[in-house]
Amino acid sequence: MTEETRPADPPPVVAVADEVDDVTRAVLAASHLLVSISTRALAAAVGDGVTPAQFRMLDVLVARRHVKLVALAGVMAVNPSTAMRMVDRLIAAGLADRRPNRENRRETVLTATDSGARLVATVTARRRAETAALLARLGRTERAGLVGALGALAAAGGEPAEVDPHGFPQPLGRTEPHFTG
Repeated sequence: MTEETRPADPPPVVAVADEVDDVTRAVLAASHLLVSISTRALAAAVGDGVTPAQFRMLDVLVARRHVKLVALAGVMAVNPSTAMRMVDRLIAAGLADRRPNRENRRETVLTATDSGARLVATVTARRRAETAALLARLGRTERAGLVGALGALAAAGGEPAEVDPHGFPQPLGRTEPHFTG
C-alpha cells in the first residue's frame, strides 16, 4: 500500500480513567459554582443568622411538612442529638416549631413555621434567578446538553432531576406546582 491509499490510523483511545478524571474536574468546578450561588442566596436572605446546614434542615422541614426527629436526623445524616441542637436553633430563630404528633400524642413532630417557609422560598428564588441568568449566557445546544447530562448525574446519585421551590421532586421540564391534600 502506498501512503496515499493506506487507511488513516485510528484515533488514539482515551483511557477511561482520564475521561472520568476530566468529567470529575468539570463536575467539581460546576459544584463549586453552585455552592457559591447557594451561599450568596442564603447570605442575601439572612446574613449570618442561618448556617447552610441549618438551611438544608429547614428545606427538609418545608418539603416534608411534619418530620420526626429521628427521621430528620437520618435525612441530614447526623445523629439525633446533633439534629436536636440544630432544630433548637431554628426554633429560637422562629423558623421551626415542635408540635405533638396528631396521630400519636406521645411523639413530637418538627415543622417549619411560616417564616421558615418564606425564607426557603426566598433563598430558592434567589438561587433560581442567579442560576437562570448564568444559564442564559450559554447557547441553546449547551443548555440542552446540560439537561441530559445533569439529569443522568442526578439519577445516578439517586436524586430527583429537579426540585421545585417547595422542595418537591419534579421530572425535568415539569413546571406546575406540587399539591398535597
